[in-house]
Amino acid sequence: CSEIPQANKYHMVPSGTASAALATTATTTTTTTTSTNTAAASATTPAKTGGGEGDKTGEEDDKDDKAAQSLLNKLIRSNLVNTTNQVEVLQRDPNSPLYSVKSFEELRLKPQLLQGVYAMGFNRPSKIQENALPMMLAEPPQNLIAQSQSGTGKTAAFVLAMLSHVDPNNKFPQALCVSPTYELALQTGKVIEQMGKHYSEVKLVYAIRGNKLQRGTQLQEQVVIGTPGTMLDWCLKFKFIDPKKIKVFVLDEADVMIATQGHQDQSIRIQRMLPKQCQMLLFSATFEETVWNFAQRIVPDPNIIKLKREEETLDTIKQYYVLCDSKEEKFAALCNIYGAITIAQAMIFCHTRKTAGWLAGELSREGHQVALLSGEMQVEQRAAVIDRFRDGKEKVLVTTNVCARGIDVEQVSVVINFDLPVDRDGNPDNETYLHRIGRTGRFGKRGLAINMVDSRFSMNVLNKIQDHFNKKIEKLDTDDLDEIEKIAG
Repeated sequence: CSEIPQANKYHMVPSGTASAALATTATTTTTTTTSTNTAAASATTPAKTGGGEGDKTGEEDDKDDKAAQSLLNKLIRSNLVNTTNQVEVLQRDPNSPLYSVKSFEELRLKPQLLQGVYAMGFNRPSKIQENALPMMLAEPPQNLIAQSQSGTGKTAAFVLAMLSHVDPNNKFPQALCVSPTYELALQTGKVIEQMGKHYSEVKLVYAIRGNKLQRGTQLQEQVVIGTPGTMLDWCLKFKFIDPKKIKVFVLDEADVMIATQGHQDQSIRIQRMLPKQCQMLLFSATFEETVWNFAQRIVPDPNIIKLKREEETLDTIKQYYVLCDSKEEKFAALCNIYGAITIAQAMIFCHTRKTAGWLAGELSREGHQVALLSGEMQVEQRAAVIDRFRDGKEKVLVTTNVCARGIDVEQVSVVINFDLPVDRDGNPDNETYLHRIGRTGRFGKRGLAINMVDSRFSMNVLNKIQDHFNKKIEKLDTDDLDEIEKIAG
């Protein structure tokens, strides 16, 4: 990613400037067929084999993936997720009335901000916004810990709170937002720019790497967004920010934050410098115990909002398995399936980048329009591949687990597990299986999932998955074209 353009470092820049910095690596990825990606994927070597190949993984990779997945979700979701999830609200004062709103007008926002909200395409508040915004905009300010997945409108909600609470007449920082990575900070900055488009009196500055200010600089911007290390330096070492004047402190993507060495400590040090009356807002997609402990250290006396996850169901998905002896046999079976049934679009999951690269190359040689998605690609490149697949420019998406979650493509009619999902110890990864095959059978349509079994080990994995979900997975003979045609009926 390139640095924020020099001229825009210290101002509420026009909408799109932050995203321009992010887009620099994506400009070279307009063609994403296998001819450009197979070599890169094949160059990576699996770290272990035995019961299914394993990608080279370690704790560092997991941390990178968490941040990368979060950024990918932001890049590929331009609209709010249409969710029926229930919102659970735990108030710090259970005796006070619980307010929720059905329209943005009820919030009595400044006209410039209401204009910004509508310009962003929000017609009415999302589920989480209905409950979170009255708490965030209340006087006196209320602290909040909120759990919500990507696409639920939480960024727009806390941006609205920050822009509402700052006083444009005071030319010093009043709202801080800490994001776990440079790229995620830029994404949030983009939302601030869009929402504040008609509120030009409020300015934004990025506390991120590469934005070096002169010593002694007195910031005049009311909103600062950045990463924990730079934000801490600006408060403590360089004194660009007077923490005692901060009214709102937002800590975004807390689950990603604590996965990165040092970020947790830096965030707590920033929080300790802030005044007692400062409003604390913390957001996380997940609430594991480590995240919860961190949230309670950062946010005293909070209101809590949880968005219950929508349970994915296998009821609309027909599941089959195919017996093979080798990856070459798997490929032959795949070609038979593809030749016998009409497939709108298919997603094929592999365990390693190496297998994904090989398979994408083979399919491409057979004349299929193939896109390849794997972990060594830049997040912006991944987003470009997904957009092309969504637009139908490629009919088959071959991918590793980077793509198992969160991609809703209405035309996906078949999911194929070229390799069954297993964890590092070789045990069935039931959650990943559910997310993978959940890419089909969406939007109320019927879906088809086909699992390739090439050893006694993978048969054992399949049996355990079948037992776990208590759903029969039928055997399919891919040499019998009539049988294949029947399953697609």
